[in-house]
Amino acid sequence: MATASTASRITRKIGIAVKKAASRRKGWYDLHMAAASGAIAQRLPLVDLVAEIRDARIPLSSEYELLRDFPALSKRIVVMNKGWMRYFEQQNCIPYGVNSHNKDSVKGLLNFIQAQVRGLCKANHHASETITIMLVGIPNVGKSALANSLHQMGRISAAEKGRLKHATVSPQPGETKDISSFKIGSHPNIYLLGTPGILPCMIHDAELCSKLVLTGAIRDGLIEQKELARYFLAILNLSDQYKKWAKFSANEDRLLSFIEHKEEGSISSKLEMRQKKQHMMDHTQDLIVNDVRGTIFDTISCFDGDIELEEDMIKLMEAELVALRDAFRVPQGLGEYVYNRVVGVKLLDLYRSGRLGHYTLDTLPLTLHHPL
Repeated sequence: MATASTASRITRKIGIAVKKAASRRKGWYDLHMAAASGAIAQRLPLVDLVAEIRDARIPLSSEYELLRDFPALSKRIVVMNKGWMRYFEQQNCIPYGVNSHNKDSVKGLLNFIQAQVRGLCKANHHASETITIMLVGIPNVGKSALANSLHQMGRISAAEKGRLKHATVSPQPGETKDISSFKIGSHPNIYLLGTPGILPCMIHDAELCSKLVLTGAIRDGLIEQKELARYFLAILNLSDQYKKWAKFSANEDRLLSFIEHKEEGSISSKLEMRQKKQHMMDHTQDLIVNDVRGTIFDTISCFDGDIELEEDMIKLMEAELVALRDAFRVPQGLGEYVYNRVVGVKLLDLYRSGRLGHYTLDTLPLTLHHPL
């Protein structure tokens, strides 16, 4: 299909550019990642279970390649997108779909892990009073946030008191530097080992490299934000997601009138003032997101070119980037380079936070066996 080849060419160009930039200066594999790789490799044979987190947007590309060096690991839980459950079952993994932002979903994962531990103890006649589970994954897939949630819920369910530990949570990859232990269960005691995100020191596949940098697993700075924004727009333009945004195409710019509106009367409480300010900020953000959706819908709908052709796809992406300046309320007179950078940063932030929809960049392998 021509559209797929257009997207693939854009993807490869991004990946090649990232690899070249990484070779010229400090790339993604720094001294901290190298040290963490060694420490994890030493501990992996000693743990009872491994829980690998995959990025729902790239279930294949977010593979934790270090585990390939340990084929003897008998128990591996893969936490990922539910749509890929059967595929990972056929890879001799124990899959579990979870929404890490939903407490009930995380509680379900905790119960699932504890059930796996009980089964492991029963099958192996495990006499130890302590079970260790290593939580692994590439950078920026939510390991720290999930470790904190499991630790908090595990302590509450066990009715244990004491100070909770907290792993550092950041939108930037590479913030976790050390292996940390979190208690998530009792009888037997279950400890979760939170680990830093690890990537291979070399990534030969250009498309894989593109997916990792777009989703934020590889740190920003190796390539211009505009190029990453264009990569995302190519994916969006070839999807049906934008068609859901038709209702936003006639949106009026309500932001200015909202900001200029003055409350009548006095505000006696500082708390009231903070609440009104927060409401204004939340409302403004919603307006901007909806305006971005409407702008993208209008630009694609009005485009008369053929996006199966790479030249026309590039024209559409450039038109979108220009139109999005108004949607993002970018001030006038900044210059072309700054315009593109600001729009690129803001667009990527909306994509990575899921506010423009959820896109799976990997394709389910055709080798997936269907039950007879």
